[in-house]
Amino acid sequence: MRIMSLGYLRLESPEAKEWESFGPDVLGLALSNDPLGRPDTVLLTNDDRPGRLVINVGEQNRLRCVGWELPNEGDLADAAEQLEDAGVSVHRGTAEQCRAAQVRELVSFTDPAGFTHELFYGQLVVPGSFRPGRAMSGFVTAGQGLGHVVLIVPDLAASLDFYRRVLGMRVSDEIDSHGGRLVFFHVNSRHHSLAIMGIAGMRGLHHLMLQVGSVDDVGMAHDLCADQGIPLAMTLGRHTNDRMFSFYLRSPSGFEIEYGWGADTVADEEQWVVTHMRSTSMWGHRPGGAPPPGCLEPVPGTPAS
Repeated sequence: MRIMSLGYLRLESPEAKEWESFGPDVLGLALSNDPLGRPDTVLLTNDDRPGRLVINVGEQNRLRCVGWELPNEGDLADAAEQLEDAGVSVHRGTAEQCRAAQVRELVSFTDPAGFTHELFYGQLVVPGSFRPGRAMSGFVTAGQGLGHVVLIVPDLAASLDFYRRVLGMRVSDEIDSHGGRLVFFHVNSRHHSLAIMGIAGMRGLHHLMLQVGSVDDVGMAHDLCADQGIPLAMTLGRHTNDRMFSFYLRSPSGFEIEYGWGADTVADEEQWVVTHMRSTSMWGHRPGGAPPPGCLEPVPGTPAS
C-alpha cells in the first residue's frame, strides 16, 4: 500500500467556532471556504491545499477521521483490495463526501482501535493561495503532508500490527515512556506522520504537530500564548528521536498542538535503523499547567487502565 502523506484531519467539537480565530491568530493557519457551505464547520490549512483541518460543531471533542494520501486512482483501488483481503470492511466515498474532502476519490475504513480513516487521491491544490493568518515564515508540508498525529489506542499490539502489516507504514523508532511504549511510523521523509501509545480502555487524539519554517515562528507563537493566557501542555524542549524543537499548547477542542521547528528527516529509507529510547525529550517539554487532555473517550467493551 503506497500511503504518501497525512492529508487531512476531521474533528468534532463543541468549540469548533473558536478555531476561526485560534487557527489564524495563534497558529498562523489560513481559513478555507467550505465547498458545502456548512455554517457549523471551520476549515483551515497550512499550505495551498484548502481544508487540511476540518472541525465540525458537535457534542464532544472527538477525532472523526484521518485522511491519508495515495498517488493515484490505481493505487487507491489496490489499497481498497488489500484492505478487503485483510478482512477490513471498505466503504467507497459518495460524491458529496469526496466534494467535502476536496478529493477525486476516497475510501473509508475503521482500524482496530475504532478510528475512522480515509484513503484518497487527487486532493485539491490552489497554487500560490496560502496566506498565513499572521506574520510568519510558513509551514513545512511539501512532500511531507499536514504534519503528524499521535493517537491513543486501547491495544497497542493490535494497532501496531495493523498499521505496519495492513497499511504498510514503516516504524521509525520507539520510546519507552511513563511505563508505556510509543511507536513512531513514517510514510515519507518526515520522521513520523503517525505515532501510537497504548492506554487500556481509551482512545483519542493526543496531538497534532505543525512544523513551521523558522525557529522564530516557534518563539513568536510561544509569546502569543503567554500574552493571551493560552494554556501550555508542555514547555519548550527538544525531542530525542526527531530532534524537533517545540512546545505544546492546548487547542480549544481538548487535544494538543505541537508547534515545532527543525525536525530530522528519513533521508534514506534503505539505511534507516530502528532504535528505541527511554525519554521523549533531550531537555525541556516539562508540564505546562494545562488541564488533562480532553479529546479522549472510553472504548466500549475494553477494560480501563
